[in-house]
Amino acid sequence: MDSFNSARRELLKLSGMGLAAAAATTVPAAYAATKRSSLAANSYIFDVRTYGAVGDGKTVDSPAINKAIEAAAAAGGGTVLFPAGTWLSFSIRLKSHVNLHLSQGAIILAADSPLPGATTGYNSGTYDAAEPNTAWDAYQDYGHNHWHNSLLWGEDIHDLSITGPGLIYGKGLSFGGNRAARGNYPLFKAEQPGVGNKAIALKNCRNVIFRDFSILKGGHFGFLLTGVDNLTIDNITIDTDRDGIDIDCCKNVRVSNCFVNSPWDDGICPKSSYALGYARATENMTITNCYVSGYYELGTLYDGTFKKFAPDFRVPRNGRIKCGTESNGGFKNITISNCVFEGCMGLALESEDGALCEDIAISNISMRDVVNAPLFFRLGSRLRGPRESTKVGTLQRVVVDNLVSYNTGAHISSILSGIPGNAIQDIKLSNIYIQHLGGASADMAKIVLPENAEKYPDPHMFGTDTPSQGFYLRHINRLEMSHVEVQPAQPDQRPTFYLEDVNRADFIAVTAPTTPAAFQLNKVTDLRILLSRAAKDTQLDTADNKTI
Repeated sequence: MDSFNSARRELLKLSGMGLAAAAATTVPAAYAATKRSSLAANSYIFDVRTYGAVGDGKTVDSPAINKAIEAAAAAGGGTVLFPAGTWLSFSIRLKSHVNLHLSQGAIILAADSPLPGATTGYNSGTYDAAEPNTAWDAYQDYGHNHWHNSLLWGEDIHDLSITGPGLIYGKGLSFGGNRAARGNYPLFKAEQPGVGNKAIALKNCRNVIFRDFSILKGGHFGFLLTGVDNLTIDNITIDTDRDGIDIDCCKNVRVSNCFVNSPWDDGICPKSSYALGYARATENMTITNCYVSGYYELGTLYDGTFKKFAPDFRVPRNGRIKCGTESNGGFKNITISNCVFEGCMGLALESEDGALCEDIAISNISMRDVVNAPLFFRLGSRLRGPRESTKVGTLQRVVVDNLVSYNTGAHISSILSGIPGNAIQDIKLSNIYIQHLGGASADMAKIVLPENAEKYPDPHMFGTDTPSQGFYLRHINRLEMSHVEVQPAQPDQRPTFYLEDVNRADFIAVTAPTTPAAFQLNKVTDLRILLSRAAKDTQLDTADNKTI
């Protein structure tokens, strides 16, 4: 530092004397040399090459990387630097007070998992074993119960980050499903010892930052973050064949400026499972300025070529933002704003396992080519959890404002549905425009949807069609819809709004086709329609089997 300060004093001296030419030639060279020397001696920068990493994409570098992380942690913290190169790795164990910085051109490449029956992977190693969680593993899927069997993982740590413009490529991770559909990858089984199942997994951590890097093919989860508080995820690009970001039982979360293409599973997915051994809410969370999609072939969002699937290619096109399905603890105090959905499913809120899903504000949402149900709100009774303590939860106090959906799939409308005896409550929808393909027949208007109270929640749980073209509204108390327009591209023979077991509903300035009718009312009480093009001003105390 003395030489650095000496060079700095010389620069100031020369500048003060007006010797610009000398300062431009002599001092910068001295400054650069001392700066390099200072960085080399800086105990807070830990270059993985110093600890034996090679970065040639062939040598397994995870032992050296873990040594660098341990050295940084032992020094009280620091930055573990990944220069440009391909760093082939099995499990990398994160530590408190350590930042992993992925330089431009740096790739952390997930080594091949062992094939069924093998004891080692193709690269002479294995991922860390999945830790036992047998007391709670019946209450959520396999992947949610384990964290150590990941490319990068940490447990009970704090003040950590992964930053930089590099790439995490989970080529050797387990994902399940159809091999041919997602590329020529071995079909690893997550349950087999030594298999890697996730790109990044954290359990019981706090003060965490992920920023600026990309994930390509992230395994079962790009991120599985369980019990992580004070969490920031910013400017991340994810192009993957399962879930993008799973935020489970976390508090104080900021997700912003992210791009997620996940055609086979969900994009950004808050959850509240029982994996920690108790019901813990995901709360105080904002998701903003994000793009989610199920539109593009794997890898083409990341590389910027944006190749859409062929029209006849079968793919679920999930790709959405969804709260659930794991929903023991709840979702509370959440905002979702300024987000774009393209070629995927719509936005979903689900309370199935006793969750208190409440105080949620959704605003400024743009959707294009969503395959069904721009909005799917479901209160159900799957009740996957300890039976003695798991009861039907709530879905209440939800506000949606400023949403546009263009070229929406024709047959499944938005669905907001509770179950008998457990209604969704206090829902306000405003400034919404939905243009859908239309073309449904009058026979579809006669469809009676099953309750399916305990079934896995998704729009298709009710069948392939709904008897409404705009909104299917069932088991709701206190609903308000204002300045909502539904417009079919082709004439549609279903009512726009189908209401069943709805108490106190206000429709203000709504616009919809009036042929055959805008409203189908079954077991509805305290209904008002005002200032609307869909129907004349109407006030009804009760209505059953009635159209307007």
